Amino acid sequence: MKILLVAINAKYIHSNLAVYCLKAYAEKNMPQDVNVQIELAEYTINQNRDEILKDIYRRQAEMICFSCYIWNLDYVESMIRDVKKVMKDVIIWAGGPEVSYDSRETLGRLPELTGVMKGEGEKTFAKLCEVYGKRSETSELSLEQIDGITFRCPDGTICERPWRVPMDLSEVPFVYHDMKKFENKIIYYETSRGCPFSCSYCLSSIDKRLRFRSLDLVFNELQFFLDHKVPQVKFVDRTFNCKHDHAMAIWKYIQEHDNGITNFHFEVAADLLNDEEIRLIRQMRPGLIQLEIGVQSTNTDTIREIRRTMRLEEVREHVARIKEKGNIHQHLDLIAGLPYEDIKSFRKSFDDVYSMRPDQLQLGFLKVLKGSYMQEMQQEYELRYKDEPPYEVLSTKWLPYSDVIELKGVEEMVEIYYNSGQFTHVVEALVENYASAYQMYQDLWQYYEEHDYMGIQHRRSARYEIVLDFVKEKYPEQADVMRELLTYDYYLRENAKSRPEFAGEDATDKRFVRAFYEKEEKERKHLPGYEQFDRNQMRKMTHLEYFPHMGKMLLFDYKFRNPLNQEARTCMIKKDSLERRG
Repeated sequence: MKILLVAINAKYIHSNLAVYCLKAYAEKNMPQDVNVQIELAEYTINQNRDEILKDIYRRQAEMICFSCYIWNLDYVESMIRDVKKVMKDVIIWAGGPEVSYDSRETLGRLPELTGVMKGEGEKTFAKLCEVYGKRSETSELSLEQIDGITFRCPDGTICERPWRVPMDLSEVPFVYHDMKKFENKIIYYETSRGCPFSCSYCLSSIDKRLRFRSLDLVFNELQFFLDHKVPQVKFVDRTFNCKHDHAMAIWKYIQEHDNGITNFHFEVAADLLNDEEIRLIRQMRPGLIQLEIGVQSTNTDTIREIRRTMRLEEVREHVARIKEKGNIHQHLDLIAGLPYEDIKSFRKSFDDVYSMRPDQLQLGFLKVLKGSYMQEMQQEYELRYKDEPPYEVLSTKWLPYSDVIELKGVEEMVEIYYNSGQFTHVVEALVENYASAYQMYQDLWQYYEEHDYMGIQHRRSARYEIVLDFVKEKYPEQADVMRELLTYDYYLRENAKSRPEFAGEDATDKRFVRAFYEKEEKERKHLPGYEQFDRNQMRKMTHLEYFPHMGKMLLFDYKFRNPLNQEARTCMIKKDSLERRG
């Protein structure tokens, strides 16, 4: 029997670890009297539906299993209906978190489905292979004996079996062998399942049996990634550092066997990091690891209500210690729409996290997932959310929809002007005008609204022009300084062939620039590390033949970064000020 496992991913660079695990486990544990051929098919939600349908049809599988997630459920359900129309005899199963917790309802709205695999699927799928691929009609195994499924009985009623007991994670085979299949894709990898916490918005809290993969297996598999110089390995462990010995062993291994190329991504609880872990992290090569840290809220009532444990001062201290070394990318998360978090409270949460200066600040919105405690509490919280995936919050008892609109606007401004990394210097200078960083991004959003800029795909250079116009309107006395900062940001991020229009004419005295570099050649004060270059090489590397103002901006950047020299923020641009300070 030919069985097709179908994954429809959000992006081309993604891969679906789950279907690879199902296939690998089933093939390894297949009884000899079972005749099954298992194939995988990965697509994306951005592909043409007809092309996917055509490809599935041409494979002529007798049984098709769809992997269902919050980002693809609508797409998958549409595909299931169409597949059944053109392959009327095919057996169709679904699995994944988006159908596990309402499996009866899923079968009710999709008569094309034979059944749903609930929860952890490796052993369940292997048993289904035995049922459908059995060589002998005398085999005693039937659907009625398989745990972890909901299915249609012969009489048409819906039958539900108990959830399967979680398995030993070390039993799951390693799925990566032919790395050509994963070229230009993120590699997902897990060393633990389950979560020790009970966050009410998260499905991981349902699985209370925390399991870890054998470190002997993990080390061999990590070495495989290192040997193949995989660009990035993203650990999908829900809280990677929840077990100190496990986390330390893995971090030490990747540090000791670093190939200088591979990056490892981890989701961690910052307040759980201890001195030993932080010391090790601070010693790592820049780019070896990156950390995603879920803060979610700094409101103590909110943290308590969502059953989360988070010690803010320890988060702040640990993030700062890691940031001080400058070798680790840190991504901090907030969630809007949580209980007891009104707009005033969220502004404070935003400012608290922003003050930690993460490399990225993700402002997300509550997703009311099926099976979560948050879904159970929707009436008490007056929680209103979209009926379609991803079930995003619309309003709560504390947060009306009008405030959600504001938060959406702030989110977009943060993505454009902070997370993009294209406006580093001008944003840092702009925030100095505000007691609240949130207020700055809110003002930017309101400026976009007033000028009908929202919802438009602006070219990147236009974003610089918009923020400069914002400054001219809001802080006209700072326009010249901000223009220079924007110009500097522009040249740092863009492969520019000419001076941008918003920068105006370059009035920098070339003799001053030359004098600056001649003095720097002797003193090595502002450009350490350039000792091995002569003047011509240094000029070429900084593009001074084309952009003579860069010498001025390099000096400004040095002064701007010096926290003791605050006046540099407003006066160092002018030539006479630069000359006075050497």
